[in-house]
Amino acid sequence: MSSVAVLTQESFAEHRSGLKDSEIMGRGPEDEAYIPTYLEAFPPLPDKGTPGEKSGEPAGAWSKIRPIKASVITQVFHVPLEERRYKDNSQFGEGEEAKVCLDIMQKTGAHIELSLAKDQGLSIMVTGKLDSVMKARKEIVARLQTQASATVLIPKEHHRFVIGKNGEKLQELELKTATKIAIPRSDDPNANIRITGTKDGIEKARHEIQLISAEQDKRAVERLSFEKAFHPFIAGAYNRLVQELSQEIGARISIPPPSVPKDEIVITGEKEAVAMAITRIRAIYEEKKRKTTTISVEVKKSQHKYIVGPKGNTLQEILENTGVSVEMPSLDSASETIILRGEPDKLGPALTQVYAKAKSVIVVEVIAPAWLHRFIIGKKGQNISRITQQLPKVHIEFTDGEERISLEGPTEEVEQAQAQIQEIIKDLMARMDYAEINIDHRFHRHLIGKNGANINRIKEQYKVSVRIPQDSERCGLVRIEGDPQGVQLARKELMDIAQRMENERTKDLIIEQKFHRTIIGQKGEKIKEVRDKFPEVIIIFPDQQQKSDIVQLRGPKNEVEKCAKFLQKLIAELVESSFSISVPIHKQFHKNIIGKGGANIKKIREETNTKIDLPMENSNSEMIVITGKKSSCEAARDRILAIQRELANLKEAEVSIPAKLHNSLIGSKGSLVRSVMEECGGVHIHFPAEGSGLDKVTIRGPAEEVERAKKQLLQLAEEKQVNNFSVEIQAKPEYHKFLIGKGGANIRRVRDRTRARIIFPSPDEPEQEHITIMGKEEAVCLAQKELETLIKNLDDVIEDSLVVDPRHHRHFVCRRGQVLRELAEEYGGVAVSFPRTGTQSDNITLKGPRECVDAAKKRIQEIVQDLESQVNVEVLIPQRYHRAVMGPKGCKIQQITREHEVQIKFPDRDECAAQEAASQENGDTDLIPRKCDIIIVTGRAEKCEMARGALLALVPVTIDVEVSYDLHRYIIGQKGAGIRKMMEDYEVNIWVPQPEQQSDIIKITGQVASVERAKQGLLQRVKELQAEQEDRALRSYKVTLSVDPKYHPKIIGRKGAVISQIRKDYDVNVQFPDKGDEQQDVILISGYERNTNEAKAAIEQLVAALQDMVSEDIRLDRRVHARIIGARGKAIRKLMEEFKVDIRFPQPGSEDPSKVTVTGLPENVDNAIDHLLNLEEEYMLSVTETETMASYMKPPSKTMGAGGNDEDNKALAKGFVVRDAPWNAQGNKAPDMSSAEEFPTFGTGIAPKQTSAWGPKKC
Repeated sequence: MSSVAVLTQESFAEHRSGLKDSEIMGRGPEDEAYIPTYLEAFPPLPDKGTPGEKSGEPAGAWSKIRPIKASVITQVFHVPLEERRYKDNSQFGEGEEAKVCLDIMQKTGAHIELSLAKDQGLSIMVTGKLDSVMKARKEIVARLQTQASATVLIPKEHHRFVIGKNGEKLQELELKTATKIAIPRSDDPNANIRITGTKDGIEKARHEIQLISAEQDKRAVERLSFEKAFHPFIAGAYNRLVQELSQEIGARISIPPPSVPKDEIVITGEKEAVAMAITRIRAIYEEKKRKTTTISVEVKKSQHKYIVGPKGNTLQEILENTGVSVEMPSLDSASETIILRGEPDKLGPALTQVYAKAKSVIVVEVIAPAWLHRFIIGKKGQNISRITQQLPKVHIEFTDGEERISLEGPTEEVEQAQAQIQEIIKDLMARMDYAEINIDHRFHRHLIGKNGANINRIKEQYKVSVRIPQDSERCGLVRIEGDPQGVQLARKELMDIAQRMENERTKDLIIEQKFHRTIIGQKGEKIKEVRDKFPEVIIIFPDQQQKSDIVQLRGPKNEVEKCAKFLQKLIAELVESSFSISVPIHKQFHKNIIGKGGANIKKIREETNTKIDLPMENSNSEMIVITGKKSSCEAARDRILAIQRELANLKEAEVSIPAKLHNSLIGSKGSLVRSVMEECGGVHIHFPAEGSGLDKVTIRGPAEEVERAKKQLLQLAEEKQVNNFSVEIQAKPEYHKFLIGKGGANIRRVRDRTRARIIFPSPDEPEQEHITIMGKEEAVCLAQKELETLIKNLDDVIEDSLVVDPRHHRHFVCRRGQVLRELAEEYGGVAVSFPRTGTQSDNITLKGPRECVDAAKKRIQEIVQDLESQVNVEVLIPQRYHRAVMGPKGCKIQQITREHEVQIKFPDRDECAAQEAASQENGDTDLIPRKCDIIIVTGRAEKCEMARGALLALVPVTIDVEVSYDLHRYIIGQKGAGIRKMMEDYEVNIWVPQPEQQSDIIKITGQVASVERAKQGLLQRVKELQAEQEDRALRSYKVTLSVDPKYHPKIIGRKGAVISQIRKDYDVNVQFPDKGDEQQDVILISGYERNTNEAKAAIEQLVAALQDMVSEDIRLDRRVHARIIGARGKAIRKLMEEFKVDIRFPQPGSEDPSKVTVTGLPENVDNAIDHLLNLEEEYMLSVTETETMASYMKPPSKTMGAGGNDEDNKALAKGFVVRDAPWNAQGNKAPDMSSAEEFPTFGTGIAPKQTSAWGPKKC
């Protein structure tokens, strides 16, 4: 359905506004004095064919022309207040409704305009193409209007006709009615169809669904087409007649709602019932068509809403009372003609009611500048109160931000109110003025001043009002209102302040962006400290996405310079602390650097104040990165290197190589120096920083390997100086390990014979096939020739076989073929194939380059020989020590198996043996051997013996350390933290006896070296505790002081600030009496003797000062308490500091909420009280003004004018009177006004069923 709304601004804004009974019943004295003539009350209809008359279909050629539909349509519909989803009118145009409309416009492409009606209902105008408008309408109804739901029951077999082909019918129905229709699934026994949407939409959807069902119903279906104008007579008032008829006959009668432009009435049911219903309906129609006539009246469009009433209730009321149907023009029509249809003798009363409804209320607008509104209202609303008291039925509404004032109410009273308001406006315009100045919003806080000092002074001095927008508005417009002369003076002063602010200094600092986050701090804590230190300076950091290093400072010149120097000093400290060095540490020692539970690394970080980063566990990197100040980083490096030296026999040597050769010795991406480090057992070679000019190169590692690396570096340096010839050859990556040989044997032979340097690519280099040869030209050529020969031989693939006893096959293929993979990697990718499991073959096949196959055969034979020469050695270690021997996750055992090339098997755990008392200590083995105590070591005999010795060395021992029982609890620490730290640091187990035993013996269990270190650490801790005991005895000196309890809170201070400072200054403990103590005046001070005496003297001095203070109570209006206190107490703290007093406000719920107590020296108290009373007077002006303005900015009351007075009712009882009526002519009898037949009474004669024209209130 499409419609075009031609709306004026007035009619659109007032669309569907409410109507009150008092407005219907009340009529002014002017209406009573004037009696209209019959022709004025009932103007004749125009002659046939006059313009504007509705006629039938045009005849002739015009009937053949099809009307052209507009591509863009407009629909207007209304959401009543009670059905609005969002009812927060204070944010109209900015709240959720506006956001929802914006989202719908973006989705559908339709244009939506919102308007708030007088009754706070929402009028919505949607413009766009038909499809877009329908979609937008559906979205609006779903999202802006509260949703109701209803069910309609039709036969299950009719559901598919409601859905339509591919769901098209259902989609069309949902769009058309703006509802959501849920149809149960075919397998669901429920046949109810649920409709969700507005009440109007639900009725339309139910009607359409019932029509579809009726069409498919096998029972009788009849359609009757009667003129739409007669439908109200058939339906009856409030649809009662058709409901009674349907119940009586048993047929379903579906009459389209007034909003549906259809004249078809559908009747379904049994044939007899349908026939009976048709007869009855036809009879009603024929009777009404024969008896009824119509009259037309013109009523202003803006008054139609009062005739219609909410949801058409007023029209139904007129139909019920008079039997007359009132036909209103559609909402989108510009017509003002209303048609009354009914029996002639009932048209008069109906017309009376229509005019009464229409003329009951008028709305007038008075134009006045928006800034003048609060002066019109007057101080505390006195001006408007005077008008509303005289004219109580008039509602006056001021619209915020607009220049119009709306007056609504009875005609005469509205006119009087209008005249009075216009007089006030005229007077104010003559003696008031305003000025607007544009000042950058950045300067607004300077205009206001600290706690509003500047702006309050200007207001008081010039007797003006200054309005400064909120910071969030980012608007620069400042408005000054008041006396013309005062306005000009205030304007000049504000402009002068702004001019001074514009002359402030701006300075840019260059700070690397990596330091910005550090300067700002977590949650801006650090930059807040800087801003608090320089409150007049604005510090602006660039956005992270800008990648800018410029930090802007703005403020007074001197303050900006001070802030800039402070930040530069801060940056210098940050730069100094961002020094970084990398320390190469062998990978196996990283865990020792970290320590148990991170103890070692944490200690180094804390003591050197550095940041230490270790590589990931799965990383190949050995570099530990230290960040901080240079001296601190070097100290941390020395400590880390000391740990490494302590753990391994490492040597450090320095060799002098000219700095100009360093880059060539390092090679491309460090390849050359890396090859030297790998070849020499993983030594670390450290070159000085580029550009330093230093010649010293540091080599660190095992002594023998350091000498080899030193020799190679010197040789390389010499070669570089003599000649630097190089060449590259290609070889498959799988050949590289074979060319290098085990332990670098092959490549070393080539290097020794040719004296050339051969570099293989590292795993992370992109070119894996390139091998670089460097040195003298003749040496390089010779080495190239030998390597090419080796590579050629490797390309010569052969196949060979070898006999291996089947019992050894499993060793090669177990662990997913790990041994075979190692062979393939080491010997040029040779493929070794073993026979399938279950075949009794001992022949294995090798395939690959000849030399690789020969070398692989030799290695397999060595492995087989080792397997055949393996022995089993039993190591007797009690089961209770097995876990300690294994270490965390078996790391100790894994290390022994790697170092000695053996396999170690632990026995299964024997629970019975585990429960025996562990009375044997120190690794005693004079026990009866048990199976659960025997560990089996498998490997070569000599290796097994070495592994056995290593296992026995891991067996823990236990020693006793005598420590006084009194110190045990201090050694254990809070929740065991102290003893746990010692166990982690020394990797031992420490047993402290139970308190009830009162034993002095502490047992330490662990490896011999660890136990000895733990013992020394424990004895050192005992010495420290004994020293602390002695100090504690000295600190136990106590003195008492008698102080009146009323002074105790002052001595303690706010949040304990005063007493905390005393405790800190004199290093003492001060205890105040508890509430239940007998001596409430005794304060106990404990600490060193000298300190306690000094603290006592300080408290006595404080008490002497407090005795001179007084307390006074004043009463301040509780509405200003919050403003005096300020945000988070900032304002009241400043007052207390300024006047040196203590101010206490009453607690919530206190008996006297206005009582405020001021304590301090007498003079200070008097000054503070005077200041508080001045603040109260100033703030109360603002409070009362705000409350008055708020009371007049509320929407119109819904209950205005409810009910009518007796005089109005009496006037209405006279009926509708006209002059020169036809019945007054000669020979005609005038109607009897008192006759109930000719003029049925309403209003006074019959008690109204409802108190409001809008129907009963919903609870």
